Amino acid sequence: MTLDDLQRLNFKDIGNWPVLPKLGLLLIILLLIVFLGFWLDWRDQADELEVSRQKEQELRQKFLDKKAQAINLDLYRKQLDDIEQSFGAMLKQLPNKSEMEALLTDINQAGLGRGLQFTLFRPAPQETMSEFYAELPITIRVTGAYHDIGAFASDVSQLSRIVTLNDIGVSIDKDGGLALDATAKTYRYLDEAEIAEQKKREREAKSGAKK
Repeated sequence: MTLDDLQRLNFKDIGNWPVLPKLGLLLIILLLIVFLGFWLDWRDQADELEVSRQKEQELRQKFLDKKAQAINLDLYRKQLDDIEQSFGAMLKQLPNKSEMEALLTDINQAGLGRGLQFTLFRPAPQETMSEFYAELPITIRVTGAYHDIGAFASDVSQLSRIVTLNDIGVSIDKDGGLALDATAKTYRYLDEAEIAEQKKREREAKSGAKK
């Protein structure tokens, strides 16, 4: 069929067209229907399908993660027990409020036991409060022989309770001996009432900051 034949086709009498033009027109109508269907309806469904596939992947990954957690549940429980035991052991190294005075005495005795002279032993007037513990700095100055001062520092580090020496400075004493200036920091754990009070203060501070 030539181009002239196509131009002579009567669209008002499609039923009498030859077979090939009829098939071509049907193909064009079919393609138009498919295109309009995709544009008006199937495109949104394709987007929804992609979203559903992504959600499926997320749910699958969550399932695999929870499955792994379930398989390793006993291991996680053991790790938690180990952490709690370690925390408990560390907590036992901190004195409570009633034991602080005995700890201060231990520090003093560690110096006197090495033949050192305390010319200054001044606990801070107020503790520094943290979430679970309180820190008490003690300004100290001891005088004595070099080896005795070194042994004193070693004795303090080996006390059953946690004590650290900070801001250490060594100088010549007026009598010709050595003088050690330092800040000894001791720590104690807070009792339940103190922890509750500390958390209350933190909440009040946060609420005050938001206003």
